[in-house]
Order: sequence, then structure tokens, then C-alpha cells
Amino acid sequence: MRRTKPEKRRIDPDVRYNSRNVQVVINNVLKKGKKSVAAGIVYDALDIIQDTTKKEPVEVLDTALKNIGPVMEVRPRRVGGATYQVPMEVDPERRLTLAIRWMLDATRARGGKSFAEKLAGEIMDAANEQGASIRKREETHKMAEANRAFSHFRV
Repeated sequence: MRRTKPEKRRIDPDVRYNSRNVQVVINNVLKKGKKSVAAGIVYDALDIIQDTTKKEPVEVLDTALKNIGPVMEVRPRRVGGATYQVPMEVDPERRLTLAIRWMLDATRARGGKSFAEKLAGEIMDAANEQGASIRKREETHKMAEANRAFSHFRV
């Protein structure tokens, strides 16, 4: 096991909206090191959101990420030969990471259209408490609620 925790890398905000969340989404959309392509996709999606909702796209994205992020999750804990799924609160940094991961997974699973359009649709759905990423969060919460009896086995 490690002696010390590695220090967190500081992520600078993106150039257009000066938002850290937008930059983290760009970094997660990134494939094969093509950051300019990823940035173009995310900015196109945010432009689509602006045109459709007539709201500030960064606020819509922040609302969506806040809605998707889980409050509770289950973590496996081994006790006397049996493995229990113990419900735990989710750290804010992990909450953001899971929210972005689930949002992009749901976006990739959507059919047809360009990736920017699919991403914009998923962000708008999540901001309105709908969509596959919100369903994933509800599933996680249900699992944590179902295993509440094991909450005394804190990890």
C-alpha cells in the first residue's frame, strides 16, 4: 500500500466559459489524445443547449451534473468470509467523476445523430431530472437503500 496519497492535479478552467466543469467534461470526452476535437464537440453541445433552452449553457451543465451525482453508493466490505455491500456517502470529487462518467456513457448509448447533439440532449435531460444517467443514479440509490441493514460495517 502507498505511504502517502498522491497530490491532486489542479485542472485549469476552459478558455471559452472559464469553467472547471466544462474542462473536466472535455478531458473525459477526449479520445486518442485529440483534445481540440473533444473541445469542439463539447462547445458544439453547449451551443446547442444555448439555442434550445435560451439559458446559460454552463448553468445547465452544472445543474445536470448536480442532478446526476449520487449521494450514496455501495462499497464491498469483507467480514468473516462474507462480502457485504455497505452503503457509504460519496465524496464530492467522486460524485462529480461518477456524474460525468455516467453522463458520457448514456450519451454514447444514445442512437443516431452527432455526438455533440447526443451530449446536448443528455445534458438537457439530466437538468430536467430525466434520461439514462438519472436512472443510473436512482439505481445506485436504490441499491444503497436496499443494503441499509449493513451500514454498521463502515469501510
